Amino acid sequence: MNPSPSNYKWLYIFIAVAVLVNFSGLFVIIIGPDGTLYATIAKTMALHHDYVNIYVSGADWLDKPHFPFWITALFFNLFGIHTWSYKLPGILFMMMGAVYTYLFAKRLYNKEVALWSVLILFTAEHIVLSNNDVRAEPFLTGLIIASVYHFYRAYKPANYWHLLAGCIFAACSIMTKGMFAIIPIGGAIAGQLIIKKDWKNLFAWKWLIAIILTLIFILPELYCLYQQFDLHPEKVVYGQKAVSGIRWFFWDSQFGRFFNTGPIKGSGDPTFFIHTTLWAFLPWSLLLFAAIFQFIRKGIKNVQGYEWFCICGSVLTFLVFSASRFQLPYYLNIVYPFFAIITAQYLYNLSSEKSLRLVRITQFIIMGLMLVMVAALQYFFQPESFNRITAAGLIILVIALGFFLRNVTGKAFWRIGIGTLFVSFIVNIYLNLAFYPSLLHYQALTEAALYINKNNPAKMPVLQSGDVPFAMEFYLDQPLTNINTDGTGTIPPKPYYLFASTEIIKGLQVKGWHTEPVKTFERYWISRLKLSFLNKATRSKQLSYSELVIVR
Repeated sequence: MNPSPSNYKWLYIFIAVAVLVNFSGLFVIIIGPDGTLYATIAKTMALHHDYVNIYVSGADWLDKPHFPFWITALFFNLFGIHTWSYKLPGILFMMMGAVYTYLFAKRLYNKEVALWSVLILFTAEHIVLSNNDVRAEPFLTGLIIASVYHFYRAYKPANYWHLLAGCIFAACSIMTKGMFAIIPIGGAIAGQLIIKKDWKNLFAWKWLIAIILTLIFILPELYCLYQQFDLHPEKVVYGQKAVSGIRWFFWDSQFGRFFNTGPIKGSGDPTFFIHTTLWAFLPWSLLLFAAIFQFIRKGIKNVQGYEWFCICGSVLTFLVFSASRFQLPYYLNIVYPFFAIITAQYLYNLSSEKSLRLVRITQFIIMGLMLVMVAALQYFFQPESFNRITAAGLIILVIALGFFLRNVTGKAFWRIGIGTLFVSFIVNIYLNLAFYPSLLHYQALTEAALYINKNNPAKMPVLQSGDVPFAMEFYLDQPLTNINTDGTGTIPPKPYYLFASTEIIKGLQVKGWHTEPVKTFERYWISRLKLSFLNKATRSKQLSYSELVIVR
């Protein structure tokens, strides 16, 4: 199999498989607390047809802009409130991001680099994880690369339709995550023009028009914030009154976290995104670092002969986020399209046997370690959801891996690349179809909600105490009431269901509450995995228990 245009069909087939892998987590239970929080916000919007105010458990919420909640609420209205209808819009935006990655890479390089860019993007580990654990990042990833592509088309040659499209996508990006979304967009475009000393295009009037249009297009967000917060100084937000939603949007939500002066604080580590990228961009991370180094080393010797969009957009964002005091692993997803293009062009341009041998050794080590990880996870974790269908799919992928490694000829990087693709497919099919479905049995709030939905024909009220309630609130087919751990709060007439930890239930019984046990649920904070939990032999020592009781 040679990498000629007639054999691009293989790359299209691999892209189709990669798309299926990224959709394989569509029906897996939403991971809490963040995913279920976002799902609950969109559910509240859809049920109450209120797209201006954001509420969490009945209280005003000021932490994220509206755009992803609007889109998800629209999908809820169209398809009903389900796990898959929550995840679908985010994944579709990620698919849009892949299309724009292809278009951008094809114009910057060629079709082959563009196809490999899409494959690298789709198989980067944190992209696949984020298409299962959907938050704001899949939306943002698609919107940012779309905006950069259209701004690129807007100036070479000048095209005001592309400028308009770039502004719309930029505005949606800002309405997804805040003002920092403009860093990769502005960094990519301005960096290219500055490095190439294209002062005429840098200071063109169209960029002023773009800024004005983008500000106009974010007016829906500003209106909602003004209506919910600025018009109501009596509301208490983060323990304060007279909190301005607009000031929060332009300053506190982004710069407040960056400088650690806002209500939500963190502790930054300048090396955080270096070691995060090592695992989050697997199985391509070491190639990415080599690609960036080689690009800069060669590019500074021939500035005019290289494109600088991808390096400037990604590295500037990487440096700014590394300097921030508030850091989370998924923040860098938004520049993965740039990372994918940088890595793809590096692989495409590999020519010396020494470099190819080093890349081959590196990737075979990474592939081996990833496969060993899956085998170890299967041996120690022993997921209940691992079935014959999943096993058959994995066997087919392993056979295909062996076939392609033996039969690919032509450009050397194809064999390396295809082997890496199939290892990513194997790992992520296992994670999405075996590991995560089993892991989420320990998300007790969801398990309890699904149990109540099937076993509450009388529609008794449901109360919850002592836990982050979002998973139960989303999956429950009726309203959920949260009460304090001491039993105070808004209490409905008896009988009613109460879900709480075993310790809270015992404490209420001491106070004279009469409870009838219904079901006990194993519980673990699944977003904070430990080896002792992953090992089935020691798992029981890491579990806590929650109980569903009827209070009479």
